[in-house]
Amino acid sequence: MDADADVAVCGDTPRVQTRDAAASPSAAKRGAILMCAPDYFGVDYIINPWMEHQVGQATLPRAQAQWENLRGNLSAHSDIAFVAPTPGLPDMVFTANAGLVIGDTAVVSRFRARERRPEERLFCDWFEAQGYAIAPWPENVPFEGAGDALIDHARDIVWCGHGWRSGEAAPKQLERIFSRNTIALKLVDPRFYHLDTCFCPLSGGWLMYYPAAFDLASLEAIRAIVPADKRIEVGEKDAASFACNAVEAAGRIFLNACSDDLRARLIDAGFTPVVTPLSEFMKAGGAAKCLTLHLPGAAGKVTPRG
Repeated sequence: MDADADVAVCGDTPRVQTRDAAASPSAAKRGAILMCAPDYFGVDYIINPWMEHQVGQATLPRAQAQWENLRGNLSAHSDIAFVAPTPGLPDMVFTANAGLVIGDTAVVSRFRARERRPEERLFCDWFEAQGYAIAPWPENVPFEGAGDALIDHARDIVWCGHGWRSGEAAPKQLERIFSRNTIALKLVDPRFYHLDTCFCPLSGGWLMYYPAAFDLASLEAIRAIVPADKRIEVGEKDAASFACNAVEAAGRIFLNACSDDLRARLIDAGFTPVVTPLSEFMKAGGAAKCLTLHLPGAAGKVTPRG
């Protein structure tokens, strides 16, 4: 398939922040997602294996079209909030790494890579402006937000990856802050440097994941918690296309690519796979999930900024 075959520009990027305005069940189902327009996106440095040989190779107009396609698809099912992009911060578009939000509390990321550390203050300012309480986080414990911490709503737990970007102490810190059982998973393949690149909890207790990205103890933990009939194991080809770096909304699974076999298994599980090609962002090591941050239990009304 042509990497851009399904790209459709959905109009000008809106610069208004939105959040669920009603407390009705239908409004709650829409949820809210934080995104950042790719105005300054590019591969300007190397901080993960996907960026090797890609510096200066991203095509901005194509990236903007792909991002607009994803945004347009998601906006049909979720309310989209926007944080203003900032010159010199090409990875700010990957809002999954802004932090982790549960209820009215936000943990702001502590980036391991110095190139991304200036993002911390900008994301902190955004969360504070929306009325979130910012939980204190140790300066010496790296943590890269919802890139490594994924909420499993079906089980009321948090899965937390560590080993490449987030520190080994991060899961216990999250458990202390949110009083929610947190399962530590060690990542062992540098290509899958964040948990959300290889692990995707879905509604109904389903889990899509790439087993080879984890150490044995982590695999045992996953298998002890998620029944075999709820596990969708993906092969290396799908994993390397970031199929697990997916966003679920209203029963649809938005993802960069999907083999026929994986598509069939997702359909059998009751989901509708929707391919939204994101080849330009793959050059930086990200896809659909990386470009979004779910805002569950929105704290207050989002006001227009940027």
